[in-house]
Amino acid sequence: VQLQAYGGGSAHAGDSLRLSCTASGHNAGDYTLGWFRQAPGTARDFVARVSVSGWNKIYADSVKGRFTISRDGYKNTVHLQMDSLKSEDTAVYYCAAMLNYYTERVEAVDYWGHGTLVTVSS
Repeated sequence: VQLQAYGGGSAHAGDSLRLSCTASGHNAGDYTLGWFRQAPGTARDFVARVSVSGWNKIYADSVKGRFTISRDGYKNTVHLQMDSLKSEDTAVYYCAAMLNYYTERVEAVDYWGHGTLVTVSS
């Protein structure tokens, strides 16, 4: 499975940005898709994930109510709409694919996309 992420960039606190990631390859539609992020000097942390059907979604507490994850099943594309951005959202964001929906451990991710930088200035 290959993951192609796009979007991101720079924003001011309170603004919005949108990330997208398209999964391709054998059985790409069988994977839970999600996002992790890594700020400088910190570990890679879970942000949000969406099930194969697109109906079930889980968010990290730090982004709940501000970020919205969605999935276009036909295109195997996942979107992360980031609203009310904060400076602490600054990080490299990674698209992830995993067979196991019921975990957010980094070790459980089967495939990673390249990182895309999001910078939020206060």
